[in-house]
Amino acid sequence: MTSPLLWCNLAPVVEFAADVGTKSDFITMNPSVVQRAFGGFRNESDREKFVHRLSMLNDSVLWIPAFMVKGGEKHVEWVNALILKNKLKVRTAYPSLRLIHAVRGYWLTNKVHIKRPSTGLLMYTLATRFCDEIHLYGFWPFPKDLHGKPVKYHYYDDLKYRYFSNASPHRMPLEFKTLYVLHNRGALKLTTGKCVQQ
Repeated sequence: MTSPLLWCNLAPVVEFAADVGTKSDFITMNPSVVQRAFGGFRNESDREKFVHRLSMLNDSVLWIPAFMVKGGEKHVEWVNALILKNKLKVRTAYPSLRLIHAVRGYWLTNKVHIKRPSTGLLMYTLATRFCDEIHLYGFWPFPKDLHGKPVKYHYYDDLKYRYFSNASPHRMPLEFKTLYVLHNRGALKLTTGKCVQQ
């Protein structure tokens, strides 16, 4: 059996296929993505762009944490309507808030004090229940790489992130430190530089 591929927050892949590939099995989508990447579906062009992106999922699971933030349900209703209207081949899943609390509780009992797990940490935690081997890419929460070169927060946009802000519900550097410790123990493979073909 081949390893499943998971993508966070409906990241675009086609225009970056040479670097990231196009295969996907499980894709997360925070409701905020509707507003940030697809203009809140205000016009037909935004809706068409979204439908086109979902049409490339090819029976993947679209995992939407609809109940984590206020107003998320409204965006999810729009998403569901577009999926049904366009008869898209995508399976949807909606985690309960209890799952988010359980993941946070797990890390708290392991002395990792986070307000709310990021999507990445949440997905890693779930993957430990189903996968024998876990490889993580793109988990680098710092504005510069090890050589001092600027690094984008996402590979596909110009989103700015206050890396050490206490206003954020996430603790990206703390999450990274935790994942790095697990990498050193052999529990996962964390790639933070260029990928080298085996």
